[in-house]
Amino acid sequence: MVDIDIEAMRRVIAEADVFVVRFAMIEQRLLVDTRPDADGRPYISMVPPVTSAEERYRFLRKERPDVPPPEQITVFQWPRPIAVMRELGVWAFIEDRVAGIGGEPSRRAADTAFRDGQRLERADILAAIRGGEGYQTLWERKS
Repeated sequence: MVDIDIEAMRRVIAEADVFVVRFAMIEQRLLVDTRPDADGRPYISMVPPVTSAEERYRFLRKERPDVPPPEQITVFQWPRPIAVMRELGVWAFIEDRVAGIGGEPSRRAADTAFRDGQRLERADILAAIRGGEGYQTLWERKS
């Protein structure tokens, strides 16, 4: 079992302007930018991986052109399935942080991001079982 420092993650979620959560099972990342845009809303979404910090800054400039680039982006790894974030209360920290800034629309955006993450994990598990892209079947049933 992997030890999870929930308190350290809670501090990042509470204090970082922009943070990215890397997941063990899927390539996509959770990107949270708590700085409000012109409509007073933060950004939360599952996003594709990037190959460098510069690429992530470019992604943010494209997605949020009315928000200046952040001073830094904090990244942490979530080593378990995304559902465990909810079970351990970590997702509530994220949801409460964005909803505290952007209200109910941001809470709904957080819920959408969570459901997207679960959908991506399910698709990855099915690909692993079926030998889909990125996976190789070890054995097949004979006809």
